[in-house]
Amino acid sequence: MIKIYTDGASRGNPGPGGYGVVMIAGTHRKEIAEGFKLTTNNRMELLSVIVALETLKKEGTTVTIYSDSKYVVDSVEQKWVFGWEKKNFKGKKNEDLWKRFLKIYRKHIVKFVWVKGHSSNVENNRCDELAVEAALGGHLKVDHGYEESL
Repeated sequence: MIKIYTDGASRGNPGPGGYGVVMIAGTHRKEIAEGFKLTTNNRMELLSVIVALETLKKEGTTVTIYSDSKYVVDSVEQKWVFGWEKKNFKGKKNEDLWKRFLKIYRKHIVKFVWVKGHSSNVENNRCDELAVEAALGGHLKVDHGYEESL
């Protein structure tokens, strides 16, 4: 089983943002981070999960995702996103990312666990550090999905 910790951050909402991921499988550890010029916190929270799942090499991998994002965790665990999908995401924000999420989510066995942000969870705190560093970085990318929705 793989443990995945994710977090997103934005400096202003919208504003510069980033995400951080820590993936742990046995003794193996991988950290991923990326920053964007203009985005939102919710987009970064969701993108962190997507990127982590897309990093997995083998389909059918069992993973537990630890996130402090109620937006992401509740949307999946409460099954809201599947209802949004049936209605073609009408009136929902971040349609591009939710579609991308569902495509990769269905390739794995995924469980979500909500963790309190900025608390005693070492790995979640590390993800936050990675996300903030990425948002403040010098090589910020364009979040096309966000900017095209403006």
